[in-house]
Amino acid sequence: MARAFVGIGANLGDPVARVRGAAAALAALPQTRLVASSSLYRTAPVGHAAQDDFVNAACLLETALPPRELLERLHAIEAAAGRERPFRDAPRTLDLDLLLYGGETIAEPGLEVPHPRLHERAFALAPVIELDPGCVIPGRGPAREWLARARDQRVEKL
Repeated sequence: MARAFVGIGANLGDPVARVRGAAAALAALPQTRLVASSSLYRTAPVGHAAQDDFVNAACLLETALPPRELLERLHAIEAAAGRERPFRDAPRTLDLDLLLYGGETIAEPGLEVPHPRLHERAFALAPVIELDPGCVIPGRGPAREWLARARDQRVEKL
């Protein structure tokens, strides 16, 4: 079983309900156990700023699913929630990111672990650190150090 961190975000419809529903969907994945879910956070959009704030969280899973299969299942949960991808950083009904998978570093077409922008994004770092205060991002170092560098990004615990 690998420990995997999944980032969750939404800013369309009822984002709180969508994030909570996503956590429930993760708990229902085969060969997977939901270990913990973070608090919910209200965060400013990154990239395309002309949109509503996001609600973000993270879940810690123990899973026997290989990384590619886990990512495919995350995409299926997004699709079931009506996720569309009209452009990068667009508003979304649901966004699920495979942030970390064990201590692995994976660089394959369509699959990068750790998530390539995890270390830059307070909205992902804060919930991960809540779940694992000693979290280390492979190839980057302690997540807490990266969060300290992203203090200019608005992240409010709900």
